[in-house]
Amino acid sequence: MIFPQIIQGGMGISVSSWQLANAVATRGQIGVVSGTAIDLVLVRSLQNGDPGGHRRRAMAAFPRQEVVERILEKYFIADGKEPEKAYSNKTMVGEAPSIELQELLIVANFVEVYLAKEGHNGLVGINFLHKIQTPMMPSIYGAMLAGVDVIIVGAGIPLEIPKIIDGLSRNEAVEFSLPVKGATDGAPFKMQFDPNLVFDDCPEPHTPYFFPIVSSVTLANLMVKKCGEGVNGLIIEGPTAGGHNAPPRGKTQYNERGEPVYGKRDEVDFEKIRDIGLPFFIAGSFASHEKLEEAKAMGATGIQVGSLFAFSDESGLTAEIKLDAVRHCLAGTESIFRDPVASPTGFPFQVLSLPDTLSEQDVYEDRKRICDLGYLREAYQKEDGSLGWRCASEPLPAFLRKGGTEEDAKGRKCLCNSLMANIGMPQRRKGGVEELPLLTSGYNLTAIKEIVKPGKETYSASEVVDFLLGE
Repeated sequence: MIFPQIIQGGMGISVSSWQLANAVATRGQIGVVSGTAIDLVLVRSLQNGDPGGHRRRAMAAFPRQEVVERILEKYFIADGKEPEKAYSNKTMVGEAPSIELQELLIVANFVEVYLAKEGHNGLVGINFLHKIQTPMMPSIYGAMLAGVDVIIVGAGIPLEIPKIIDGLSRNEAVEFSLPVKGATDGAPFKMQFDPNLVFDDCPEPHTPYFFPIVSSVTLANLMVKKCGEGVNGLIIEGPTAGGHNAPPRGKTQYNERGEPVYGKRDEVDFEKIRDIGLPFFIAGSFASHEKLEEAKAMGATGIQVGSLFAFSDESGLTAEIKLDAVRHCLAGTESIFRDPVASPTGFPFQVLSLPDTLSEQDVYEDRKRICDLGYLREAYQKEDGSLGWRCASEPLPAFLRKGGTEEDAKGRKCLCNSLMANIGMPQRRKGGVEELPLLTSGYNLTAIKEIVKPGKETYSASEVVDFLLGE
């Protein structure tokens, strides 16, 4: 397979929307949707009345309409919920999700990929975070039913994904390891998923390519050694990329701003990556035509670009957030902080500072801690040996009762709720208070000045493709 030169980054929650992926794939590049919390995105979209009817159109193409009918009956509000009312929440995804929850995950991922693939013959991928294990298997299955072309997984070491893809392509039962903090027996907890328990007569899934996101030659070699032909390409991501990044290797040092510092040990030898013999893409501050040519000269197939697409017309971010971010970039006043503690995962998380977001310390401190979405929770073993769940961003007394520490909770932000606010679906709390956004971005935003035409403050995904290809 000869792949295109550009992969549009998979930015969650729903920043990499189906509209964005569709626009990029239409231009002959690899468009990518985010699979993170996509079940929640579907649920809230239906409660908003499904503006434009797009998701219901995609649901009408799902091969098991009895499943669709159950989801619509439970969540769809024809005229949309009243603005002052809260969204009805869905069940958190635990180690053994119900059949109903598995159905929702399958349909939600099917819908997003189906819409991204409409009207063109380009390639569409879906991006998952390995840190979010519990929805992974039914989510991959739903994307495969919609004909997804590439599965991309980062934020961890996704050694089990090729075997899962292979099993699901034959509608077989699969399993996935769940890390459990404090597990006494040392053996990983195995989650199970069997399509045959969800559907009486399973539809036929499409088998996609698999691209893991790795940050070193060591991890790249490990993936290829352990997974063999199950790995079809590599995305090599540097620490200047947006979102979650791998922590620095060795003892972490911090700069005067309190950011973790990356050094020589974190640099990638691309000659060794090239010698692996797989197509690879470079991510993290490679968002220009000159950097694309540089990547190709080093043996790469191309580049993965996220942040430039994040603020384009088609991304899932609200128009207000995009306009604010673009204006800061045009003025040269954008500020990005590599926050070592913001994410409950413990991974460094790059935060774009904007007014009235959780990037402001006083705004963060005013927010009442709550964990009611739970995508970034971690599993832990209780004293009686059973499995429990906790999040470093939940109310401190609850976290401490579950064996967490004050140090682990300090500075943690609720990414789940803030990322939903980023796309215009914030939960409304008692007293009319809405959850506030928290933006992430890569470091290389100066290119926005070159993309935005004189007298304008917006730009399209197609204009980003033109810029990257040097057209």
